[in-house]
Amino acid sequence: MITGFDYGTSNCAMGAVMQTSDNNASINLLPLDHGKAFMPSTLYALERELITEYVGLHIHDKAQQEDYARLRASALEQARRVRFDEGIEPHEQALFFGRDAFEQYLSLPEEGYFVKSPKSFLGSSGFRPEFIQFFEDIVTAMMQSIKQRAESSLQDDITHTVIGRPVNFQGSSDTEKSNQQAIEILTTAATRAGFKTIEFLFEPIAAGMDFEERLDENKTVLVVDVGGGTTDCAMVRMGPDYRHNEQRDQDFLAHSGERIGGNDLDIQLAGKHFMPLFGMKSTLRNGLDMPRQIFLDAVKTNDVGAQAKFNSLPVKLQLQQLAIETKQPELLKRFIKMRENGQNQQLVRSAEQCKIALSEATTNNVLLDYIEAGLHCDVTQAQFAEAIAHPLSRIVALMQEAIAQAGCQPDLIYVTGGSAKSPAIRQAIEATLGNIDVVDGDHFGSVAAGLTVWAKRIFA
Repeated sequence: MITGFDYGTSNCAMGAVMQTSDNNASINLLPLDHGKAFMPSTLYALERELITEYVGLHIHDKAQQEDYARLRASALEQARRVRFDEGIEPHEQALFFGRDAFEQYLSLPEEGYFVKSPKSFLGSSGFRPEFIQFFEDIVTAMMQSIKQRAESSLQDDITHTVIGRPVNFQGSSDTEKSNQQAIEILTTAATRAGFKTIEFLFEPIAAGMDFEERLDENKTVLVVDVGGGTTDCAMVRMGPDYRHNEQRDQDFLAHSGERIGGNDLDIQLAGKHFMPLFGMKSTLRNGLDMPRQIFLDAVKTNDVGAQAKFNSLPVKLQLQQLAIETKQPELLKRFIKMRENGQNQQLVRSAEQCKIALSEATTNNVLLDYIEAGLHCDVTQAQFAEAIAHPLSRIVALMQEAIAQAGCQPDLIYVTGGSAKSPAIRQAIEATLGNIDVVDGDHFGSVAAGLTVWAKRIFA
């Protein structure tokens, strides 16, 4: 069975090439999570060591499984000890994915191990080999679960897949090394998940291919894909004269991309509008401002270094001292309680839900009563636009970069990706590029559908 696999920062989706009753082929997105085609990119484990155990148990190729057992012998032994020490029975479910992972985390945020948007970390630099191996295991476990769910829906084995990738996984000084590391992790994970043949395709190009299927005349299109972790732009010649070309390199005029996406918008919103409720803008008894970096690190949930620092012992001791020195101790005590309960991921999740709500409404009342009874924050569309001004300017710059590379203006702009539904992003596009038609795609399914279109062409 041939599939396209959107292993996304915020959501995962998979499309399949299926035969219709009249013996034609159609592209269908598969139900992955409680009947939904989009599964949040989240994992929750009762204990983090059990992720490695799950991967080992779900590798079906015997030789691969034995090789994995040798590579992870120490980690698998730790998993056995954890099961014994914590009294977790062999038959007891230890890992949860998608909406189930969110439910487990939200019910007991201070327990277990929760990870959201692991794709954000794949290109990060400076990690020791054991951390790279752990990222491999997280991604593999998720891919194993997604593949099993898709095969259950299809009642068939999935062997061939095209996986989407951003133009750049990380905005670093060595993007090529970062991209290579991320692709190696994804390839290793997909192989262990049981895919036999694996190819990759730029996500904005995939989104454009889905759109191209509906074009009845040739156009030069600027594809803008604002995903959860990255924004990617591509200038592509599309239409009836191009869609059947087996080699499309000459049709792709330019592409640009950076690790800036919907998660960054959520983080900016949480930092600027939620953190003041926890004391970020308060003052100390000596008249100095409260140090802000701790609060900003709390919501940088896509930054491994910031999260490690936020959860460190020195920060705990610093907060205890600041609670004595602040003029508003009740606010900092609220922050300390949130930190101890591990609810910073939940705060960013609330910011994400606020962003989604503001796509339709002018004001959103964000309830934060899981932190403290009656705690809430009102956010308007205008305040959201102001909060995301910096990342939004970088998104606009990527569009301008792609146009400059191509050396021509687009005939139209095709916008996709979940965060692209925000009116602030639409307004920024129109203000920057002027009188060019802007077309909205399937903000969540276009990449998976386009990947499947390409999989059909190269594998069929």
